[in-house]
Amino acid sequence: MIQHASHAQDSYRIDPGLWTRGRNAIAFVALISWIAAIAGFILEPARFYQSYLVGFLFTTFILLGGLFFLMVMFLTGSAWSVTMRRVVENMVVTLPLGLVLAIPILYGVGDLYEWARPGAAAHDAVLRAKQAWLNPSAFTNRTIIYFFLWSLWATRIYKHSTRQDETRSLKQMHAISRWCAPGLLMLVLSGTLASFDWSMSLDPHWYSTIFGLYCFAGGAFAFMALWFLILVSLREKGVLRNSVNMEHYHDIGKWMFALTIFWAYIAFSQYLLIWYANIPEETIWFMHRFQGSWSWISALLLFGHFIFPFLVLVLRSSKRNLRTLTFMAVWFLIIQYIDFYWQVMPNFYHSGVSPHWLDIAGLLAPASAFGLLFWNRMRAHALMPLGDPRLEQGLHFQNA
Repeated sequence: MIQHASHAQDSYRIDPGLWTRGRNAIAFVALISWIAAIAGFILEPARFYQSYLVGFLFTTFILLGGLFFLMVMFLTGSAWSVTMRRVVENMVVTLPLGLVLAIPILYGVGDLYEWARPGAAAHDAVLRAKQAWLNPSAFTNRTIIYFFLWSLWATRIYKHSTRQDETRSLKQMHAISRWCAPGLLMLVLSGTLASFDWSMSLDPHWYSTIFGLYCFAGGAFAFMALWFLILVSLREKGVLRNSVNMEHYHDIGKWMFALTIFWAYIAFSQYLLIWYANIPEETIWFMHRFQGSWSWISALLLFGHFIFPFLVLVLRSSKRNLRTLTFMAVWFLIIQYIDFYWQVMPNFYHSGVSPHWLDIAGLLAPASAFGLLFWNRMRAHALMPLGDPRLEQGLHFQNA
């Protein structure tokens, strides 16, 4: 158990020198990746849009997974996560930047989406039927609305939480709860529609009512991994070293394990219903992903997204070993990126995987932009919600 004296000596702030080095490293990655992305846009615009969409989906859904869990933490009165919660708040408050990062997607809508091309619906009854929803203007307007809503909720939660550091009042807790209750409904609905717009509509003839939940499960899966890696990295630098201990990491390991199973359940449910119905309009999506080398990626997702992490994390000892959890967190991020890549790229390359250097630039460009804003937020306030009345309970949290 952590003693009060030890956590009182803990560091709740990032050392200025460490912060500067971190900022410089992220800025360097951002500079190189954006230069590469711009070069790709000039040289191969079609491939740029495709690769950038994968990176955009990956980073955005990680943040949506974080926003979901942040609201759940407040609504359930979670004590175990209090000492780690400020990191999540700093992550999700970067969501307003997403609207700026969505500009390449909105600009390249005609290159990415069949339904956005002039005259596409003229000889296609399915596209004509969906034209009221799937058109460039509506697509742009919905994207703006999505990020406005997510940003509104994220910034309000952040504002009340940081204000509580000074007031030490329950008033902020009640205000956050009032935001979070309708916020969960808003997030699930808007996130589902966003997944339909940005990813599923790449093949406008295909549809799945569970697809939004599939994307959410993947985003939450990757969020847990990223959350853990940030905390471990801070621990190595002496930040929150005593306040976030093995009991907290163990619980994150439990969530990693639970989300592994949940993702597998959603993925299998989607596949089973489509396979059982055997309707050509539905099976075509999976057919593209069983052709050529895409079949190996499909097999990798089965093994890497479920079987391997399940066998590792089912053991209690694995969830209490920082080296094992660090390896699994990195693995989770890699496999989830592959999952989004698997969602997008077979729509353009039916015969098999077609790797390209722009895939790296398309990932690092939005990720580094979010990372810079996140790192800037990390020095704005204490890295623990010091005014939260459940802080002491969270500091002394013990797993059963």
